[in-house]
Amino acid sequence: MRAAIVAFSVFASGLLALVLVYAYGRFGRRLHGPASSALMPERDQTELDRLAAPLLDAHRGSNGVSLISDNMSAFALRALSARKAGRSLDLQYYYWKNDLTGRMLTREVLAAADRGVRVRLLLDDINAGLHDRMCLSLDAHPNIEVRLFNPSRARTDRFKRGFEMMLRPLRTSRRMHNKQWIADGHLVIAGGRNIGDAYFDAAEQANFRDLDVWMLGPVAMEAATVFDRYWNSLVVLPIGSLRTPRKHYLPALRAKLERVAATQGGRHYLAHIDEAARNDALAPAEPLHWTGDARLVSDPPEKAFLQKRNNWIMRELMPVLTCAQQDVKIISPYFIPGTQGIAEIARLVERRVSVAVLTNSLAATDVAAVHGAYANYRKALLKHGITLFELKAMHEFGDPRRISLFGSRGASLHTKAFTVDGKTAFVGSLNFDPRSASLNTEMGVLFTHPALVDEVEAVFEEETRPANSFRLSLENGRLRWQDSEDNKLRVLRREPEAGFMRRLTAGIISILPIESQL
Repeated sequence: MRAAIVAFSVFASGLLALVLVYAYGRFGRRLHGPASSALMPERDQTELDRLAAPLLDAHRGSNGVSLISDNMSAFALRALSARKAGRSLDLQYYYWKNDLTGRMLTREVLAAADRGVRVRLLLDDINAGLHDRMCLSLDAHPNIEVRLFNPSRARTDRFKRGFEMMLRPLRTSRRMHNKQWIADGHLVIAGGRNIGDAYFDAAEQANFRDLDVWMLGPVAMEAATVFDRYWNSLVVLPIGSLRTPRKHYLPALRAKLERVAATQGGRHYLAHIDEAARNDALAPAEPLHWTGDARLVSDPPEKAFLQKRNNWIMRELMPVLTCAQQDVKIISPYFIPGTQGIAEIARLVERRVSVAVLTNSLAATDVAAVHGAYANYRKALLKHGITLFELKAMHEFGDPRRISLFGSRGASLHTKAFTVDGKTAFVGSLNFDPRSASLNTEMGVLFTHPALVDEVEAVFEEETRPANSFRLSLENGRLRWQDSEDNKLRVLRREPEAGFMRRLTAGIISILPIESQL
């Protein structure tokens, strides 16, 4: 009798779960907003059109590309493009923080919408769900629409949100990690940066070392195509379909944004925008290179449907890596190569290809759990002849511009890039870990241009100097960390600079079977 009751309970629970999942899907299909497409660039309709036209005419068929490594420049260039836009802003991000720099950029986007610019803001829901009020406020503007990737239907109740995640655990782990900013269909900024204080030197504790690619030319059409495919995807829903629109939120948001702009921090960032605006130029201060060999690579939104387990972006990038003849340099804040990755790297080394990797140290990483999985592969990497570096949590940059608004010199690596043979480079959102390969959607820019590749390699060389990073080695089978302090080389015999809780967290994760989710 008891066995029958248990069997019936299991059957009933399974049936209920299936009904809920089915209802969830049916409900979702009724919520999709109308399809829309990128507005095509013109020659002289907007200020950006007029600034872009002579550059594009002088380099027909080529892309103007510039790397943005400086955090303040990355902020100012986004804000300046919003000020110069006159037609459209298409913005796609993993998250947009409701902090100082997030609000300052929101203020610029809202001002553009007030001028008549059409704004489409696409955010992943894993973080946007914490800031529904900001999203609803923006969505109330007649020229702004906000949509969410793979959103939860539970918007206000954390218990219900957690229950929903339990009902569809595999689907909720699929996230949109893409990052791109498109202005007037001409100008694209893509790379590793989200929108938030840690990406623009405003964090009090530690700021990210990151890299973006500023682009002008045919590649902008590729970016627009990617954006439209996501915007109109079945896995994307309008925020207005998930919660009741609140038009009275917008005036309150405006008032808050003006108060933020009047603070010391707000004035600091406004001054940087004004300084960039005084140059009255379209391109950044960094060198602008023209190349016909730059293309956007991206996962499709269908990666989130679990219908096909294809690693689209890795399928594009792996042949580039495995065809190396001389050297490969990889920068990845979260590096979990897995057994297959170790085998691919070993084959490169066997062909006398030099392979060097820069990732975060345990003290520097913002996700100690990921470091726990990565730590399992360090000895194998070193035994196969890979040169392995770990960025320090605290280091002096030498360049005073790198000091944050609050004086923090803490560093955490967030750049995702690689170079091959000094000829080809990639910069984007992709980490070398299972989550980026199989769970998240990713994107980036693959290019072949000697000067541009040299700039990426210069970032690698700077970050791997002994003053900035530890170089790992093996001594009698034990890990050693070598760096320099006060211009003197030293060798450390334990995980450097990391506190007890970080070491404990990483140690526990290293023995748990959850690598595929990291």
